[in-house]
Amino acid sequence: MTSVPYAEVIGDPIAQSKSPLIHKFWLDALDIDGDYRRAHVTSENLAAYIADRRADPDWRGCNVTMPHKAAVMELVDDPGDIRGTIGAMNTIVRQPDGVLIGTNTDAAGFYSPLAELDLEGAPVAVVGAGGAARAVLFALARANVGKVTIFNRSPLKAMGLLATFGLKGDVVGLDAALPPVQLLVNSSSLGMTGQPPLDLDLSALPDDAIVYDLVYSPLQTGLLKAAEACGLDTVDGLDMLIGQAALAFELFFGASPPEGRDDELRALLVGK
Repeated sequence: MTSVPYAEVIGDPIAQSKSPLIHKFWLDALDIDGDYRRAHVTSENLAAYIADRRADPDWRGCNVTMPHKAAVMELVDDPGDIRGTIGAMNTIVRQPDGVLIGTNTDAAGFYSPLAELDLEGAPVAVVGAGGAARAVLFALARANVGKVTIFNRSPLKAMGLLATFGLKGDVVGLDAALPPVQLLVNSSSLGMTGQPPLDLDLSALPDDAIVYDLVYSPLQTGLLKAAEACGLDTVDGLDMLIGQAALAFELFFGASPPEGRDDELRALLVGK
């Protein structure tokens, strides 16, 4: 059997990941002989997985999802100082000599749908304080947003993130009232299939506020349905998923995704 270059997405759980659909769509569209797979990797087996793949010349790298975005930083090289900046890695790339380099494409993927907006000084609310939240806060700090309110179960952890990214704001519990922010981002797993719902009263949001939910399973989350019922603009999780995947695809396979195929790709993802 002839071997082909391949990449993977790892996590625990991993069955819900749509990344293979995205990367395989692009591989087929560009007629690249390669593959992209899911790999269920537990926290206990993460180090063994990295060691095993490091020795495989056909393995181009992997995307990293929950709960490994922090732990994987200790197992790979970090020339871009992702540890000291974002503090979470979502992409590992294997070099021809077996060196594994970690990076983060989440921040750019998250910000892509917002790039044309002027968020300087705008108040923002972020739900969650995990690896995805780190990428979100990193991007928001670069956009020079105003006060940031983080909703999280653990106030101390979230307060540390504000300091890490040089942001001014508050940390509140998940049951706190939502302030009148310009942008609301759910970076937690709340609202995901199999997880508790995210119940927020959106009545305090101004009419031109944007509600952005990183969850993409289901695509139309309860938060987005509530936002649309209030007449608010929304951004769903596929925007970030496709955006970060495009950057990773180029790192894995040395080619940019095909242009003009995003609507076709979204239709494929929504149908699965």
